[in-house]
Amino acid sequence: MSDSRQPSLSSRARLEGVMDEDSRYEAVRSRDARFDGAFFFAVETTGIYCRPSCPAVTPKRRNVRFFATAAAAQGSGFRACRRCRPDAVPGSAEWNVRADVVGRAMRLIGDGVVDREGVAGLAARLGYSARQVQRQLTAELGAGPVALARAQRAHTARVLLQTTELPVTEIAFAAGFASVRQFNDTVRAVYAATPSELRAAAPRGGHGSRRTATPSAGIPLRLAHRGPYQAGAVFDLLAHEAVPGIEEVTGPPGRRTYRRTLRLPHGTGIVAVAERLGGVGRQAPSAHSGGWLDARLHLTDLRDLTTAVQRLRRLFDLDADPYAVDERLGADPRLAPLVAARPGLRSPGAADAEELAVRALTGRARAEQLVRRYGKALDAPCGNLTHLFPEAAVLAEAEPHGTPGALTAALADGVVRLDPGADRDHAQGALLALPGLDARTAAVIRIRALGDPDVPPPGVDVPDSWRPWRSYALRHLHTAGELEF
Repeated sequence: MSDSRQPSLSSRARLEGVMDEDSRYEAVRSRDARFDGAFFFAVETTGIYCRPSCPAVTPKRRNVRFFATAAAAQGSGFRACRRCRPDAVPGSAEWNVRADVVGRAMRLIGDGVVDREGVAGLAARLGYSARQVQRQLTAELGAGPVALARAQRAHTARVLLQTTELPVTEIAFAAGFASVRQFNDTVRAVYAATPSELRAAAPRGGHGSRRTATPSAGIPLRLAHRGPYQAGAVFDLLAHEAVPGIEEVTGPPGRRTYRRTLRLPHGTGIVAVAERLGGVGRQAPSAHSGGWLDARLHLTDLRDLTTAVQRLRRLFDLDADPYAVDERLGADPRLAPLVAARPGLRSPGAADAEELAVRALTGRARAEQLVRRYGKALDAPCGNLTHLFPEAAVLAEAEPHGTPGALTAALADGVVRLDPGADRDHAQGALLALPGLDARTAAVIRIRALGDPDVPPPGVDVPDSWRPWRSYALRHLHTAGELEF
């Protein structure tokens, strides 16, 4: 399949869900990394499932089965390929685009809701019964919420086994398993190896080495992305917005490090993400290849690993499909030169949705004041990182009047929901009903806190041909200095 035709197929297939199995097989045959995470294939003669770009010899078509998720492949008895590690691919961009119950459920499962609250908690957040959620996910994805969460736990376990010296028993519970037996059974089923064998197979040098990675030194991670990634533009934005005490960007352009504190369900964390050695610097020569950002996580409770990783992925927009975005926006005469200049430009999200909402309303200087007055001090400060951003409930009680009193009260009371499974239209309506919050601020919150890829600029007429990537169009225009937003 020629390069000139493949991008069109890629974006249309992922957007409309119309890609047939013959087209999927062509993607496998050409080892096209653009499809990594969009679907998985399994080989019946070997019992292994892979990502489409797997470098192994292409299997015969009659022996191949296709799955929408890794969990569905695992549920059918296939184990993860040791060469291409399909559990480590970027997430499907489809879950960022979709606003229906399946898309919302996938975002919540990624955030660890099933591990923390069970299927009943997931269903309650979505406003459906547990049976309805189970039925819809199974019908569309081939796996229910428990199986999807199980696949995620297995990946977390592999990361901990291969990057730390933690005892296996501690890893089992840190990854979210209810028992060591459940942990052992899952690892054997997914990876065809015992936890000890999986640990022994870890690299002994370089990135991810168990010789240098210990809990006290943090957990080294490769945050994978597909396609080109304009790391410089993302780090420029983060540097411009950085609030002292909770985040900082250090180093020269091209070799910067972004560091920040994290409030997580079970504890706190500090993360460092490197601009250097990630993004473009770590891509293979092929334009079809992806890359990664190097990161290191320090957590007070390892049960937060999955949640922390997912929130970083949202912040850096690592699950985006740059091929679909660039193809659509690059066809517009106004945007074409901007897309050509910055292929793979991302629309950053937020590590903490409620924090982002408050900061969008107050601005950087006021946010710094709030951190100094009400932010919780870390038990173990790390350099200039000394606090967590204050929770909405704390701010609502401390400053109930003025900016941002109405917003923090609405967040604390649940009138405004900004969690990964929130209904975006409902959230925007609730935001616009608050005094002192205008349409521009609501749009920023919808783009950043809710990760909506298709938000138009308030009061600006933009063509429908930019759908469903209007948030990316805004980022192009803003980065090029053509739109103040």
